[in-house]
Amino acid sequence: MILGIGTDLANIERIERTLERFGDRFRNRVFTETEQRKAERRKDVAGTYAKRWAAKEACSKALGTGLRMGISWRDMAVTNLPTGQPAMHVTGWAADRLKEMTPEGYEAIIHVTLTDDHPWAQAFVVIEARKLS
Repeated sequence: MILGIGTDLANIERIERTLERFGDRFRNRVFTETEQRKAERRKDVAGTYAKRWAAKEACSKALGTGLRMGISWRDMAVTNLPTGQPAMHVTGWAADRLKEMTPEGYEAIIHVTLTDDHPWAQAFVVIEARKLS
């Protein structure tokens, strides 16, 4: 069953200007160390950050809260599976919210997909509840 769906569209050039203006202050407020290492290794640093920004926004929408009610940017983190597929991990208040919205006898699975076509970065997040065996 679907528990939540979220999407977001981010402007890569806006993220690039924010990185130039605020640097580490922005990076450290929004992105985990793992996300920062990934982005800083990429040719398109701003595009990588923009996709992760969009994923966090989309995840907060799928959780039904947006970025309010105690959810922190860093409570949602995008990593990659060995196949390259993006994965969303939640901690803190976001994990509490996910647990709260997951029916008993089910486990929550967060699906995320990212794409970009300069100057846009886009993310979709679907939170699925799967019945436990």
